[in-house]
Amino acid sequence: MSAIKAFLFDLDGVIVDTAIYHYQAWRRLANELGFDISEEFNERLKGVSRTDSLDIILAHGGLILSDEKKAELAAQKNKWYLDLVSRMTSDDILPGVATFFSQVRKAGLETALGSVSKNAPLILERIGMTQAFDAIIDGTKISKGKPDPEVFAKGAQELDRQPAECVVFEDAVAGVQAGKRAGMFVVGLGSPDVLTEADLIAPSLEALTVEEVLAKVG
Repeated sequence: MSAIKAFLFDLDGVIVDTAIYHYQAWRRLANELGFDISEEFNERLKGVSRTDSLDIILAHGGLILSDEKKAELAAQKNKWYLDLVSRMTSDDILPGVATFFSQVRKAGLETALGSVSKNAPLILERIGMTQAFDAIIDGTKISKGKPDPEVFAKGAQELDRQPAECVVFEDAVAGVQAGKRAGMFVVGLGSPDVLTEADLIAPSLEALTVEEVLAKVG
């Protein structure tokens, strides 16, 4: 019998792909500030909190702003982002997710969401997956963003599980680092060249089975 009792999932890039919406909103903000950001640059923002993402963008544009102005800009970006994600439906769930979650339940495993996004509950509601998680840890429940392990540590705590009993599924470097720092086995979803610190790497959940993951954990 496996020692693993719970699977903890990031949201963006794992369950749904809202990266394009983040990029569109951040780029619009950068453009209004007088500069541009590329899709390649946007990769640096994956798994990073809104506040930290804004700091990275402002540094890229060579701007130093007051905390009050930064709060105003972060709120504006979030408004644009919410306008986009509010149109999401179950059709936006990534391929393979439904099948994988069915396997998770059949295996008797618990689930938790570990996302730095404060909009995670809204997205889960829009795609009809709120009930798929036994615990939901989002940006409103943590004080530190990834790569700090807080989001996954809290997920384990809410499920009453030890780190060694948990597997994390992540698509971002910062998220993989957070999972490792939390003392958990980490499955990286994406490129092996990027997610070098993950214990197991696959293109997506569509390319995995629960049985394969548990076998790799040993």
